Amino acid sequence: MDKNLIQRTLSGIVYVAVIILCTTPLGAQLINSISPDLVKQQYLYYGLISLLMGVGSWECFKIMKFGKGYERFVVFPLVIFIFYVFSKRYFNFDFFFDFRLSEILAMVLIVIAAVTLFKFPNELYFDSGKLIFTVIYVALPFSFALGLPKFTSYDDSFSLEVLFLFILIWSSDTFAYLTGKFFGKHKMAPKISPKKTWEGYIGGVVLTLILSYFVEHYHPDLRGNWMVVGFLVAAFAPIGDLVESQLKRNFAVKDSGNIIPGHGGVLDRLDSFIICVPVVYLYFILEKFI
Repeated sequence: MDKNLIQRTLSGIVYVAVIILCTTPLGAQLINSISPDLVKQQYLYYGLISLLMGVGSWECFKIMKFGKGYERFVVFPLVIFIFYVFSKRYFNFDFFFDFRLSEILAMVLIVIAAVTLFKFPNELYFDSGKLIFTVIYVALPFSFALGLPKFTSYDDSFSLEVLFLFILIWSSDTFAYLTGKFFGKHKMAPKISPKKTWEGYIGGVVLTLILSYFVEHYHPDLRGNWMVVGFLVAAFAPIGDLVESQLKRNFAVKDSGNIIPGHGGVLDRLDSFIICVPVVYLYFILEKFI
């Protein structure tokens, strides 16, 4: 068997296992079975998101090749500060999914950053542009991810929104790939991602919707309607892949990193997650008023 295939398989299994343990009560149950009351699930999830955000920020910093100006010294403190602001809300159980100007502004900035990447890439060749893009592209989505699961200060419950978000993203990528491989004829973005086709995109949406129906049917306790979440994930996950591909293309980089052997870096694996999180978060805000 090909060594690269073995490496990809093993690292993929470890990656999925870590996601499951940190986004479900299984992680805390496993640790507390060894030493009772050692950790709460909320802390495992926070640790996971903090790690992914930190590594992702470093990868983006390396991809964009910061110069020797002051920006390289400001980027990480600014990322940490923004994440800290959201962290206070996380630990104070202060995510109420109301319309807050700061959150809406943050989501608008993510859209502007993506548009700039595609339409005005020259703006990102300056260190000031690199600084702003890194903070918006990495810090804000992972900060919003802290608000997705439901839990309160009254108990140790931890809901499964993030786990199923990952599952739908993985299914969307897989279904789109398989549909595109067998039926794909019309290229979606040939210069950015030559293998993506419109047939694959449509197949990913349809099949992910089918999977999301079962999520909604068997887990009615989840926040929102997961048929809607499934559609949003399938619609925006490929955009996340295109955004990261364009970022690497602009700076002539093949992979964002190698922290996951055979799979690349955090940004390579979570490109869809980065775009889907703000979209799903916005849906959870709107869902309260519908």
